[in-house]
Amino acid sequence: MPSTPNWMTMEDRHEIGVYVKRPISLVRGKGARVWDSEGREYIDCATGVGVALVGHAHPRIAEAVSVQAKTLLSAYELFYSEVRGRLLAKLASVLPTGLDRFFLCNSGAEANEGAIKLARAATGRPGIVAAMRGFHGKTLGALSATWERDTRALAGPLLPEVHHAPFNNAEKFCAAIGDTTAAVLLEVVQGEGGIRVAEAAFLEAVSRRCREAGALLIIDEVQSGCGRTGKFLALEHFDLEPDMVCLAKALGGGVPIGAIACGPRVRDLPKRYHSSTFGGNPLACAAALATLEVIESEGLLSRAATLGHRFRNRLMEEKPGVVRAVNGLGLMMGLELKKKAGPCLQPLADRGVLALLAGSNVLRFLPPLTITEEELDRVTTAVTGVLIDAS
Repeated sequence: MPSTPNWMTMEDRHEIGVYVKRPISLVRGKGARVWDSEGREYIDCATGVGVALVGHAHPRIAEAVSVQAKTLLSAYELFYSEVRGRLLAKLASVLPTGLDRFFLCNSGAEANEGAIKLARAATGRPGIVAAMRGFHGKTLGALSATWERDTRALAGPLLPEVHHAPFNNAEKFCAAIGDTTAAVLLEVVQGEGGIRVAEAAFLEAVSRRCREAGALLIIDEVQSGCGRTGKFLALEHFDLEPDMVCLAKALGGGVPIGAIACGPRVRDLPKRYHSSTFGGNPLACAAALATLEVIESEGLLSRAATLGHRFRNRLMEEKPGVVRAVNGLGLMMGLELKKKAGPCLQPLADRGVLALLAGSNVLRFLPPLTITEEELDRVTTAVTGVLIDAS
């Protein structure tokens, strides 16, 4: 019998090396739990950076993907597709009124990049204003709006006329919006930037300034959308009426898909102005449609709100001295530490919990909305133990 191949070594040998990898090889998942090649079990609060919102191997997602794979995998948007039409109608029914036209793509970076392009076409202007610490992807256009200086410096020169202003500083941010601004691209909850939640007064001021200047407002809900914060969109916690919303990550239940939802100011663009070979493919549409149905039928919005409140309260009650703040909405939670957070990741994994970073000093938790109270309590116990040891 041939020996079992060491796929971790194979990956390291053949990849170009841009990922920082942990020494864990995941082979199976079910609900909020995953197992590695050694049989160790973990509660997954990383979820592919927020992808596995409804849990791993959800039977309804698996069935939808299986049925569609046996029926039709590819139908470029040159042709109509029943499952695509049903997904678009479902998206229009769950999003705020007016966001009822869509461009389907394959990822969050593609959605944000496409939104920048659509905004320039709709307004005839070149300028984009984004937030410091914001993250919108690493393709060239999306990276131009991302506040990640080291990566931006390596990839430059980037798109011209892209400016960054301080998050939650209404005066300085609004001053950056002018008569050449096509759009503001903004996260309501900064994911990679530390799970920082926007202030209502800041969002209100930016929205008003966009209307005054004739600029579009694009809200990036790639990480915060699909119920993660306890509402379908994080912007629904505030009084916001954006011109575009970008979705991805959790939308496909694990299958790659992205979407740009457009309001009435983004209409009737030139034919063939934008396209995507795999955008709106039947497999991804079937997975997304099933995901939306699971979110609705299992009451996952209210579940995210309830469990998020429980998680926050437990963390606050047992907060070790190394914790500066607990930030976030729903089950999008960040622990801001008084020291580097990176050294906590492996001890957490050793206690059976997978988590993420959000900047250098924030531990980020994005568990499935299907996580049980018992599993969430185990996460809290593990986190508290690791942070007490780190104090």
